This record gives sequence, structure tokens and C-alpha cells, in this order.
Amino acid sequence: MILALLSSAPAARAFMHSRKVSPLLPPSASLAQAATTTHRKIAPVSLPSSSESRLYSVPSTPFDDGKSPFEITTPIYYVNDKPHIGHAYTSLACDVIARYMRHSGRDVFFLSGTDEHGQKVETTAKNAGMDPQSFCDEVSQSFRDLLTLLNVSNDDFIRTTESHHKEAVQHLWKTLMDKGAIYLGSYEGWYSVRDECYYNESELVDGKAPTGAEVEWVKKEDSYFFKLSDYEDKLLEYYESHPDLLAPASRKNEVVSFVKGGLKDLSISRTTFDWGVPVPGDDDHVMYVWIDALTNYMSALGYPNMEEGSKFDKYWPASLHIVGKDILRFHAVYWPAFLMAAGLPLPKRIFAHGWWTKDGEKISKSLGNVIDPVDLVETYGVDPTRFFLMAEVNFGSDGDFSDEKMIYKINANLSNELGNLNQRIMTLVFKNCNKAVPVEMGELTDADKEILATAASLRERTGTAISTQSIHEYVQHMVSMVWDANKYIDVQAPWVLKKTDTERMNTVLYVLMEVMRHVAILYQPLMPTSSNVILDQLGVPENEREFEHLEKEECKILPGREVSKPKAVFPRGCPIDVARSYILGSNLSDPPFCERLPTSCLGASETDTKGFLRNGQSESNTPFATTANMSCGRLDGRGYEVSNLQPSDDSLHVMGSRLTIADGGDNRASELAAADSTKRGASSSDEIEHLRAKAPQRSCRRRVPIFSFLASSSGPKG
Repeated sequence: MILALLSSAPAARAFMHSRKVSPLLPPSASLAQAATTTHRKIAPVSLPSSSESRLYSVPSTPFDDGKSPFEITTPIYYVNDKPHIGHAYTSLACDVIARYMRHSGRDVFFLSGTDEHGQKVETTAKNAGMDPQSFCDEVSQSFRDLLTLLNVSNDDFIRTTESHHKEAVQHLWKTLMDKGAIYLGSYEGWYSVRDECYYNESELVDGKAPTGAEVEWVKKEDSYFFKLSDYEDKLLEYYESHPDLLAPASRKNEVVSFVKGGLKDLSISRTTFDWGVPVPGDDDHVMYVWIDALTNYMSALGYPNMEEGSKFDKYWPASLHIVGKDILRFHAVYWPAFLMAAGLPLPKRIFAHGWWTKDGEKISKSLGNVIDPVDLVETYGVDPTRFFLMAEVNFGSDGDFSDEKMIYKINANLSNELGNLNQRIMTLVFKNCNKAVPVEMGELTDADKEILATAASLRERTGTAISTQSIHEYVQHMVSMVWDANKYIDVQAPWVLKKTDTERMNTVLYVLMEVMRHVAILYQPLMPTSSNVILDQLGVPENEREFEHLEKEECKILPGREVSKPKAVFPRGCPIDVARSYILGSNLSDPPFCERLPTSCLGASETDTKGFLRNGQSESNTPFATTANMSCGRLDGRGYEVSNLQPSDDSLHVMGSRLTIADGGDNRASELAAADSTKRGASSSDEIEHLRAKAPQRSCRRRVPIFSFLASSSGPKG
């Protein structure tokens, strides 16, 4: 064995002359390093100044130098109801960017919070039989809990009912008053309580706000006004001189068009309710919710303390506000105007993302199709949920959610490609390399060098994407890298090399481990938990997982380090409730289903909702589609049927449950059993018992996870 050969110094020197231990280790690496089975102890790395190295930076842009302290914010979420998918989406986008910047060595301040004042909150609390503060305490906590559940790494969570925030808002008000930007007048016009927004008559669509919200006529009442009309030209000039302030371009065009349409002075106080920040010196008025809410971005930094060395001095102006497109006007028009009037710097970048629909329909309570992010996490897991929401849609565009899309993407990109690749690599290393990183290796081939170069360029490519908020491109780069690695392992076939050329097998496996080190480190912003599981399996020390370590020779995978038996990171499968909806409710004659789903998932026609399978045919005697190639994640023509579903079986995984697939033939029925009876309900249990009584018991010849086939693609086999 190699370790035995190195038991003496002469032997070690002779071995070094006769064989290259690792083609990827630096020349100064010792054989003791190569053979050790324990983690290296790395001295703490001191942060260089921005001019010393680009290790601690991301690619610069016209709006960000890529290395200065970085404040990123979600909008503060309105507490009139519990969180939904939109809140999760915005928070996750900010989290991915914040984590990427931190891993790049930047000093990041990531802020989220809740907006707790206004007429809508006061009314909702009253309808709930609660005082406004108690109501806000309860709902605000649900947003905190969501961030924790999603593993969001915000540095602060601000609430507009906090005393220091109220003081900051009142200071800003006084500043605007002193500069002559506010005056007392009277207001009447259209107002949307849901949007907390005033609308001109010309903006209404069929008597409603552009967002579809109901509007009400506010009778003439005293109100303080902000001189927004004074800032029409100033804003247009600023947009022109700072073309990257607003993104994406389509949203910027909307804002510019709105401002060019003419700005009227903005009512910024109300007297008809009192749940808000009192106007300084006039307790009959409370501030309009947006001048209150927008100030949170500064109050969280200690504003009005703007002294040198203060938190405000360090992080303001904010590097990036990420908001939904429905509140862009407030951030792109009102907020810059307030700051201009107060003589304060404007944020560097405001990015507005799109909305989600569900199965092609607008999400609304009335349709009963609201997507609860808590349910997504409970069903699919944290990291798969994070991955899907960031990968499915071009960030900035609208997106459509369906369980089918989510299952497909999780199975295709995570289970079949990333998870299976890691499992194949680590299993081969564990079984064929003495349960340790390969030591005895040969020279690198052109194919080795090519994939290592692709991995080495991954940081630059993903950094460019993140710097411009192109989160979908960041994910695409990562998925593409995994695809290349799958192609490489299939072409190199180390399972064949172990019989013909163990040295070449070792080299291939080492190259793959090094590629996976890059992949796992750079996937941390998106899937922090799963990425670190992979890094653990690769044996990468916890203090060598920042982006700077990607470029350090001494941080490459260490030959000889022990590895443990790998475990699946992304088990393939789908939630039982989702699978059941297909098995019991699918129309077999629907071509899209026949093309994408295995016969086991096509349990019944529309007229046969009990889910019985009759000799491989539907109620209408339409044969199941069985022509697809199983190597691509589909059936292989043998006509499998669902025959049994069992919990706690190590041979299959269906998101915590097990599914047995049997050969088609004389099966007369399918048996469906719940893995989690507490989630199924009495009606499901009754139906299961009915099916169980009807289904004959047969031994099964094949076991596969339900919907593992849904991940069909032309990519490399797992």
C-alpha cells in the first residue's frame, strides 16, 4: 500500500521521484500532506485590502465596485396576512445574493422586516378582534419564522413599530419640513386601502386600481403634502445619468413613462385613523405609510446617526433594494424624491422582480390557489424549494408554479444530475481507493485539463451573473457544470478503468472530486445545507469553503484523506399526495401525460377515479404509453404498474415513502397506502382500505421511485 511505502524518509523521497502523487497539488506539497488522513490545519487568512487581491470581490459593475460594504434589502412585508410565495421568493433572491457576496469576502448587511402601520392593518386587526400591536406581533413573527424555515441569512429584522424606527422617521419628516419640502393642505381622491396608494382617475381600470384592488373615494380632509411635483425633472435627469439605477429595463421604462406623465404633490398624512407614526408637532395626523415604511432602510443602520464610522456611514447608500414589481413606483419615484429633498444619497440599484401564477392562473384567495411556502418546504424540503424558486424563472420576469414542474426540476437537476453524480463519484472512491482520496495518479489528459479549466472559470461566470442580479444565469452555470461532469464521468468510465488501469481510474476520480469541490462551494449561496453535505463527503475542511479557497493551491482535495461511505444528498421521488393526485385522477389519453409520466403514474381515466388498473389499460381500454427509454428516466416498454406503496423500505425513496413497481400482466388493481397517515385524512384511509381489499398480492420484480421517471432528460445517465 502507498502509506506503507512512505514509512521512511528515503522511501518517501524515492517514491516522489518515481511517481507524481497528485497532478493537482502544488510543487511544494509534501508527501506527508498527500498521505495524511486528517484535516490540514490552516492558519487564519487575513483579509487583504481591495487593491491587494480580487479574491475578496465580485466582478464590478457601473453601479457597484464589487468590494465595498454591501447593504441588500427585501421590502418590509406588510402584516395584513400570513406570508405567501411572493414573500419567500423575494427573501430567497436576496439571500442568494447576500450569501454569494459574503462567500466572496464582502462585508454584507442583509435587511428584512415588517411594515406594521396603516389603515389596512388597523382594519384587519379590528376584524380579528385584536388590538393592532398584538396583531402585528403575531403576524410579524410568522414572517420571522418563514425566514428561519427557508434558511435565510438576514443580519437584521426591522419592525416599523419599534421606537428607534419611529424616531428615525420623525427625524426625516423634520428634515423635509426644514427644507421646505412639506406643506399642509387638503386632499380628496381615490385611495386603495389594500395597496396603501393614491391613484389618479386616469389610472383606474374598470373602477379599480391597476393592481385590481378596490379603491374608495377619500372625502376632503386636511393632509400634509410632499412637493413631489418639484422632482419630476430631477428624477428624469437622475435616471438618465444613472441608467443602471432601475432594473430590469422593462420596469425602468414603466417608471420613466410614469414620471414623464407628470407628478402631482403627494399626500403624506391621514387623519381618519391613528395607527401610524404621529406627525411631529401635529398629533391629529399620522404619516402616510410609505414615508414611514421606506425609511426602514436607513433606520436599521442607525439613522439619524450619520457620523463617520457609524453603521449608516459604512453601508449607506444601499447597494441593492429588491422589490416586487407592484411596489416599484414607491421605491423608484417616491423614495428617491424623499432622499433628494433631504439631501441624502440615493440607493445604487433598485431591482423589481415579477409575480408568480399557479398552473397558469393568477394567485388569489378567491380562487383558492394561494401557495404557502411552509407547505412547499414541508413537501419538498428547504434546499429543493430554494433551488426551484431561483432556477425556474428568469429573475425579473413572471413565473408559473406547478407541482409537476417542481418535481421535474428537483428530480432532473438535483436527484438525477447533482446528487447522483456525487453518489457515483464517492461510491467509486470509497470502494476502489481504500476508502480514501486517490493517491497514486498519472498525468492529466486534455479531457482532464478541460473540465478542470471549466470548473476554475465557474466562479467568474457565476459572479458576473450575481453582480447583475441574473440569479437564473447563476443557476444555469451551475447546472451546466454538473452536466459537463456527468458527461466526463460517462466518457471516462472509471468503473471500467478499475479493471484495466487503476492509475487512470484514480486520476479521473480525483479530477471529479476537485470539480465537485468547486461545484459544492459555489452552490452554497443557493443550497447551503446540501452543498455542505457534499463538502463533508469530499472531506473539505469547514475553514476551506469560502470562494477564496477555490483559487488556493493548498486547498485542493488532499490525496490520502479518508472518506466515509456516501449517502444520498437528493433522494429521487415526489410527495405522496402529489403522486396520488396523478395516480387517481389522470386521464390516460392525454398525450402530455403519456409522454412525460410512467404508466405507474397514469392510474385511471377520468371516468375511473378509483384508480384501478385493468391489464395495463385505462377504463377506455387505451394502452399505456410504454415506448420511452428508461435510461433517460422513462419506462423501457415493459408496462410497469403501481402495485404497492410501503413506508420504511430502504430500496426506494418517494420523499419519505416507498413505491413498489411490478411488471404489467394480470394485475387487476393498484394498492395505494399512505406513508404519513396523519396527512391523509379519513376519506383517504377508507379509499386505501378499499383498494387494499381489491388488490391481489404479487411479488415484485422491480423497484423504482415514483416520479423518478418524471426527471426524464437527454442528460447523462445516473
